[in-house]
Amino acid sequence: MAIKVWKTKDAARCIIVPSELDHKYSRGTLGVITGSAKYPGAAVLSTNAAIATGVGALRFHSNSGLAHLVLHKTPEALVQPGPVTAWLAGSGIDSKKYSDVTTWLRHRWFVLLNRQSVPTILDAGALHLAGSLEQPTLITPHSGELSKLLAQRGIIASAELIESNPLEWAQRASEALAVTVLLKGSTTYIAQDDYVIELPKGTPWLATAGSGDVLAGIIGALIATNYIEILNNPKRLADVAATGAFIHNRAALAASKGGPISATSIIDEVSQTVATILK
Repeated sequence: MAIKVWKTKDAARCIIVPSELDHKYSRGTLGVITGSAKYPGAAVLSTNAAIATGVGALRFHSNSGLAHLVLHKTPEALVQPGPVTAWLAGSGIDSKKYSDVTTWLRHRWFVLLNRQSVPTILDAGALHLAGSLEQPTLITPHSGELSKLLAQRGIIASAELIESNPLEWAQRASEALAVTVLLKGSTTYIAQDDYVIELPKGTPWLATAGSGDVLAGIIGALIATNYIEILNNPKRLADVAATGAFIHNRAALAASKGGPISATSIIDEVSQTVATILK
C-alpha cells in the first residue's frame, strides 16, 4: 500500500480559484447542520470557518434558535432552505441524543441530506450516519469516536488500539463503513479504500476546544467548491479532506507563533493561509 504524504502543492490543486465568470452560486453552496443548545459555539465556529475558507454561499439550518448567534458573527450566512452543493452535519450535536440511527432517519435533517444527495461530511453527532447515505461521504472522528462507531458495527477496537496504529485503522474503517475516513490525531490520516494520505505532524496547540468544529467548516467549504470534481473523481474527496486538514494546521501554526491558540484565532488565519498555499 502506497501512502501519499500531503504537501503544499497537493493542497493548492484542491483550492478552486474563482474566475471572472463566476457568481456566488456557481462557486458552491454549503449546507450546514451544526450546533445545539448544549454546544452553541460549534454552529458559530463551523460557519465562520467555512466562510473564511471561501465558498460562494452558506445555508445554516437553525437548531435550538442558533441562527441569531451565527448571523451575529457571520452575517453572510443564509438561514432559509435551498439548494446546496455539499453538506456539513453533526458538529456540536450531542451524539447521545441521536445515538440511534433510526432516530436520525426520522429526523428532518436526514430528510434534507437525502433530498439533496451531494457530497457530505459527517462530524461528531452525525457520525452514526456513516454508510447510510448514497452520496460520497467523509467522516471526521478522533480515536474514541471511531472506536464507538466501529463497535456499533461489531468491530471491537479500543481508542488506545486505534491510536497505536491510526493508519491501519483509518483504512479498516473506510473499508468497513464504505466512506472516506479522516482520523484526527497528532498525525492525521485520510483513507479511502486503499488510497491513504498522511498529513504533516500537527502542532500540539491544536488540542483546544472548538478546533474540530473549525476543521469541519474548512473541509465543508472545500467540498462545496469541489463538488463537481468529487462527483467525477472517486479519490477527490480524500484529497479535499487532506487539504482541509493541511490548511487547518498551517493556520494554527500562523496563529500560534509558538504559543497557545484558540479556535477563533485559527479562523482568523485561514484566509491568509489559503493565499499563501496558492502562491
